[in-house]
Amino acid sequence: MTITITTAPCCWGVDDLGNPNLPPWRLVLSEAAAAGYGGLELGPHGYMPLDAEVVSGELRNRGLYVVAGTIFDNLVDPANLENLKDQTRRICAVITALPRPPLSPGQRFAAPYLTVMDWGHEARDYAAGHSDRAGRLGDAAWAGMVATIRSIACIARDEYGVRAVIHPHAGGHIEFADEIERIVRDIPADEAGLCLDTGHTLYAGMDPVAMLDRYWDRLDYLHFKDIDAARYAEVMARRIRFFDACAEGVMCPIGDGCIDYPAILALLDRRDYAGFITVEQERDPLNAGGSLADVRKSRRYLETVGFARTEETTR
Repeated sequence: MTITITTAPCCWGVDDLGNPNLPPWRLVLSEAAAAGYGGLELGPHGYMPLDAEVVSGELRNRGLYVVAGTIFDNLVDPANLENLKDQTRRICAVITALPRPPLSPGQRFAAPYLTVMDWGHEARDYAAGHSDRAGRLGDAAWAGMVATIRSIACIARDEYGVRAVIHPHAGGHIEFADEIERIVRDIPADEAGLCLDTGHTLYAGMDPVAMLDRYWDRLDYLHFKDIDAARYAEVMARRIRFFDACAEGVMCPIGDGCIDYPAILALLDRRDYAGFITVEQERDPLNAGGSLADVRKSRRYLETVGFARTEETTR
């Protein structure tokens, strides 16, 4: 089992590009490197410049690479399709021109990946974590979303050689167990894999270990988070948007929460996982002053419980 631990700008509160308090992207790179990570995700479309020469220079100066780009947008509205195709091409063009991540023996698909997440629906945002409250898409809307994801995935694969991975996300239309089962059934494995996130999985009422095991054959990439159990119970008793719950501290450094990472390690060891795991901890960017300490703490905890390290950053 060879695992490479990376991180993501959301640990610095970078999710909503409209938020005026986002930290400078160069600071995120510097702190990711200072915390001991060899790589990180690009972040939401438009956060880092879509200029491969500029970003490559900053990455090389810090010994970093980019493990994935991100589509985090409305996948349901047909009027958004051309925008999504354009984002896909812009993101894939950049990430494939940046310093390359390492390739581990047994890794299914080479990085960088394109994580694909549905977002932008107020009713679902307020129902995040509550399967019983969350309205499901009708058949026609679901079929439209599936067609959009397949279009994105095929552009990434056929034009850029990038593997698209579907990321179930709290507050989107792919969140709960029935939706994950349906999306895996409706999108062929040769077009897209899965990126399961331990935090989103638990937030949505599922067991992360069981879900990782169940969808192992489609699992190409992983996100790790941890959840403060007391804060989670408190926010789940209220009507609250997902990122507002994150701003209140529902996500915490890995090892400080309730997710059983030794059990996850045992599963990954048994299944012989090879590839990338990205540490995430959504937060309010006004609290990004604590990000360096938190991502460092998460990494150290994972090392302590036995997750392997890959420090190679030379491509």
